Amino acid sequence: MNSILPGIKKNITNEEDTSNKIYNLIDKLYDNNELDSNEYLYILDNISSGELHYLYEKGYKMKHQYYQNRVYLRGLIEISNYCKMGCRYCGINNKVDTVDRYRLTVDEILTCCDLGYNLGYRTFVIQSGEDSFYTDEVVSMMLREIKEKYPEIRITLSLGERSKESFQTLFDAGADRYLLRHEAASRRLYEHLHPSFMSFDNRIECLNNLKEIGYQVGGGFMVGSPTQSNSDLVEDLVFLKKLEPHMVGIGPYLCHSDTELAGNESGTLTETLVMVALTRLILPKSLLPATTALGSLDKIGREKALKVGANVMMPNISPTENRDKYEIYQNKICTTDTSDQCRNCIEARIVGVGHEIDLGVGDYYDLEKENFNDK
Repeated sequence: MNSILPGIKKNITNEEDTSNKIYNLIDKLYDNNELDSNEYLYILDNISSGELHYLYEKGYKMKHQYYQNRVYLRGLIEISNYCKMGCRYCGINNKVDTVDRYRLTVDEILTCCDLGYNLGYRTFVIQSGEDSFYTDEVVSMMLREIKEKYPEIRITLSLGERSKESFQTLFDAGADRYLLRHEAASRRLYEHLHPSFMSFDNRIECLNNLKEIGYQVGGGFMVGSPTQSNSDLVEDLVFLKKLEPHMVGIGPYLCHSDTELAGNESGTLTETLVMVALTRLILPKSLLPATTALGSLDKIGREKALKVGANVMMPNISPTENRDKYEIYQNKICTTDTSDQCRNCIEARIVGVGHEIDLGVGDYYDLEKENFNDK
């Protein structure tokens, strides 16, 4: 496979013609929010440090056009590390026998919501491995109890693949958003990263079903995963433009030593920031998290993501005693901080790079504008 971003990795300085073409393509993307596959590939194959900062500036400018310097906070609750799936990169997959498994009860989840609400959060992201304990009945009961107590908040679910009927049931019970990263829009790469019983076609169908039902939908992918090429990343960009999700989670591949992919190199900060910036230009109104994985990779990785187009952060409000057990990758940050410490730390980081926190529900731009106009 070709190296991802070879111009950056080899510290190449481009000839004037190449550099000018990249600047022109970035301008074209900023103006039109779309390029063809060959144009995306030209940027990824040829961009060097000279053009990199221009791309970052354009990503930041596009974000500012719609969201100014606001950063939405979502309270993250990791409710279970049981998982029936076998994603080959994930530290909590069903083959990893070193995991200390846990599962929160509905009452424990509600306690986390109480804590998050008192800290000012108005969106809760409820995330889990694909745990069969959380049936439609259990999750629906949880959703109704949360919404009965806090009717103005938004609930984002990230519980993996389910049937269309299940997605509809949870939507009817009060779920507003659903995060389901596609992980790789390249069928070849998806099948390399997942066991044979996991279906690429089913993952894409799930995302389409979520949009059809009416969720605010989140897709997303890893950067720097084993065997990934620039052509694979182009497929991610083209897929995102076609799907038009409301949210996109982009994080570096971080190797876990207990998985089948142990020993591979992790993705890099620069690779990931390039994809965040490009995604901002393709989907100008999207909600783009500065992911915890970026902060785990680089001490100020999340702040750097804010400066290239990201506008969401997710402080953890899970029980502290369980946080290090949700180890999808190793050396994850913020596992020992209390929820209020995490809140204060993230606010300081956001303010420190010239941004401000927004404790509203943080809907997708068009929906937020529509709700404002309805008031």
